[in-house]
Amino acid sequence: MKILGTGSAIPKLEVTNDDLAKFLDTNDEWISSRTGIKSRHILSEGETLTDLAAEATRQALADAKVDAKDLDYIICHNIMNDRCIPGMSCIIQGIIGATCPCVDTNAACTGFIYALDHADALMKAGKANKILIICAEQMSMMIDWERRESCVLFGDGAGAVVVSNEGEDCAVKVTACYTPALNCNVKQGDTPFRKDTTTYDKLEMAGREVFKLATHNSCNDIQTVLDASHTTASDVKYFILHQANLRIVEAIRGFLEQPEEKFPHNIEHRGNTSSASVLLLLDDLNKANKIQRGDKLVFSAFGAGFTSGACLMTW
Repeated sequence: MKILGTGSAIPKLEVTNDDLAKFLDTNDEWISSRTGIKSRHILSEGETLTDLAAEATRQALADAKVDAKDLDYIICHNIMNDRCIPGMSCIIQGIIGATCPCVDTNAACTGFIYALDHADALMKAGKANKILIICAEQMSMMIDWERRESCVLFGDGAGAVVVSNEGEDCAVKVTACYTPALNCNVKQGDTPFRKDTTTYDKLEMAGREVFKLATHNSCNDIQTVLDASHTTASDVKYFILHQANLRIVEAIRGFLEQPEEKFPHNIEHRGNTSSASVLLLLDDLNKANKIQRGDKLVFSAFGAGFTSGACLMTW
């Protein structure tokens, strides 16, 4: 599998830590010292998640020099869409004029790794040659803006890649283990026939426990794909990790004993954009011409479920 092109889009509105301090009992030092986050971009009036997904897609197609009609499949990952039905993959298909099958998935923040795994399987089965992957997330719609321990973490954004079967074999590992105590829980609406009081109205998570499991799983997943491809950490150009917390990135770097420059990050001004975070960072690196053909890249992410995954790929 080979990445042919990348794209990304973020909302116009940038919300700084000082902005949050106007209505929360917090400050810039408290947030940035614990998370590495200084600001995040939030969808506001006049913008939709579909707008971001479409823009990221257009950029990826242009970068890949691929016409939408040449796509064989579209995989779109998001936790919360603009609509329940139709899925965003179908909406984007119509916007760009593609004619291929589409599917939406939900593996929380690990969504991009799961999508790569699905794309790899479709290619190896001979069912697709060129696949568009989109990850578009509006976390701002899910969080309680009065709960400082969670609302300061998240931002909105979308990323996209076009992949083809023209590259080398990649190594992918994905995991899932239902862990209610560690899940980021979000409740669906009640009906006149059922009241559910066992979950939460807005996103809530056990931060310390998630930190420990995320670090453990990511380190294990990364080591697994390195071993599977007979590659050492020193052979990898970049470890492109889910941007959830800068401390987690540093913990994984310590485990792998690799230099800081191999672990790029943009969480400072993006926040945690769920499944879009790896793609936003990848697009930043691509647009800055920091990745060359033949470079080995490792992607790694973790999310509610609890899910996790890693992928080693040659650019």
